[in-house]
Amino acid sequence: MPQNNGATGCVAVLDIGKTNVKLNVVTPAGDFLETVSRPNTVLAAPPWRHHDLGGLSEWVFTSLADLCRRHLITAFVTSGHGSGGVLVCGDPDDGDGAALPMIDYEQALPDTIRDGYGPLSGSFSDRGSALMLGATHQARQLYWMQEAEPAAFAAARWYLGVPQYWAWRLSGVAVSEFTILGAQSHLWNVAEARFTPIVAARGWQRLMPPFARAYAPIGTIRAALAARYGIPQQIAVFPGIHDSSANFYRYQAAGLADATVVSTGTWIVALSTTTPLERLDERRSMTCNSDVDGRPVGGSLTMGGREFTAIAGSPAHEDAVTVETVGRLVARGTFAIPTFGADDGIFAGTAGRGRIDGPPPADAGERKALAVLYSALTTLECLDALDAGGTVVLDGSFLREPVYASLVATLRPGADTRFSLESYGVASGAALLFEHRTRTAPASLPLGVAAPLGALRDTLAAYAAQWRERSRANTDSGSRKG
Repeated sequence: MPQNNGATGCVAVLDIGKTNVKLNVVTPAGDFLETVSRPNTVLAAPPWRHHDLGGLSEWVFTSLADLCRRHLITAFVTSGHGSGGVLVCGDPDDGDGAALPMIDYEQALPDTIRDGYGPLSGSFSDRGSALMLGATHQARQLYWMQEAEPAAFAAARWYLGVPQYWAWRLSGVAVSEFTILGAQSHLWNVAEARFTPIVAARGWQRLMPPFARAYAPIGTIRAALAARYGIPQQIAVFPGIHDSSANFYRYQAAGLADATVVSTGTWIVALSTTTPLERLDERRSMTCNSDVDGRPVGGSLTMGGREFTAIAGSPAHEDAVTVETVGRLVARGTFAIPTFGADDGIFAGTAGRGRIDGPPPADAGERKALAVLYSALTTLECLDALDAGGTVVLDGSFLREPVYASLVATLRPGADTRFSLESYGVASGAALLFEHRTRTAPASLPLGVAAPLGALRDTLAAYAAQWRERSRANTDSGSRKG
């Protein structure tokens, strides 16, 4: 018999990451009960590198059915990155439902697609972000599909963000959603609450389904799917939400709407509702995101997880980074100067120009310490871009290294720097959507206070100033890579 974990049951949260996929069972209060996971497989077959939606579908539906046998699951919600979507046909039971394979956003674009998209992409105020690496933006993916496969494109019914694709597969209901379209899709002008000019120019209006709020269920499990896999049909299906926005929502639900939240993982994403829109600057990788109600949220982001791996090596040294190791690097003057990834990040024109200045790290432990130090410094740059002088909350995978939070706190003297005591912020935030309309008090949220490193305070401040000077000197006036 399924476990009855509370009168309202539990929430199944499908978390679609770029590298891995997790299916979690979470209480409506955000407490974890069980997690299963698998890689998010990418296939090299034509017409472009694409995600294996067919294989993933079988795993999702089978795993959900299995979890339902152990837990009383009454709701389902998907969180996912904002750099992907699926062009679908009219039938969610037609194979994987895709009219064309889902593009892997990290692959390089054909020259004709890159050059053709730029003039159509609109102004920064429309796009809400700079032109980023590869096929990052959903609008750029749509343009590529329309140009390369016009017949299949013309026969398609909807274009859905990754979370909304899974909501459609489960419920049969197609919707658009604010946080996904506000996550650098280049399809939605968040500030003016309208589609961007490229949507009308390319005739894409017919592909955009009606909007639904992330906290409003759109239906239940389709009868055919329920019968085929043994999934309870009464499970309520929610529209889905952008992953970093789900994490941000967790703090909004807890009454910390004015805090700046830094989500860390493949990307460092800092979000703030207090940053004026006029401060947003695409040259500093700033963005205009959306909260669950469609309101603008200032953002700054960089591909921090990939840069961490480039500096630390893979696999990274197993032992936790110590303050003493960081101190040696600072005293020695060893710097990691951006940017090590394929995207410029917060320093325009630096993609692929990352380097080590000063004496190189002596061993794997020092390489990992340098990666943590670099991550803290780039986090501070994101916060500086947003003018985040108030409460800052750090979240995500970088907290596995305790010294990371302490480094950020040391570089914010006198400011309030906290960190999450939970390791699954995205899924917790997604689960909290279940009680959005009935919540009468702030949601519980355990936070720690980041302790500054007193012994490194003065030397670290001087080191950070040198790093910033060298990093900004490494920029050039060239355009960002598209």
